[in-house]
Amino acid sequence: MRTTVTLDPDVEQLVVDAMQRFRQSFKEVLNQAIRKGLSDLAASPDEPPFVVSARPMGMLAGVDIGRLNQVADELEADTFIKLSRELEAKKREEQKK
Repeated sequence: MRTTVTLDPDVEQLVVDAMQRFRQSFKEVLNQAIRKGLSDLAASPDEPPFVVSARPMGMLAGVDIGRLNQVADELEADTFIKLSRELEAKKREEQKK
């Protein structure tokens, strides 16, 4: 991923120093620093694991909850078609005038 970052002057100096010390590119030093920093933020073993408490959704029998995205897509497509037809009809009316 290509992105732009603004480094504080002290952080920039740390990166430059690491580049010279390890004879690595800016990209290599920055990626290693981010990996190390973010891996230290991982949950410690002392923390209890996050648990999701499931509850009934109240779905009707016969509704496949695995296909709700498809239903949403179909509703969006229907709305788009309806809007397109309304705009086309309005355009024809304006052309008649």
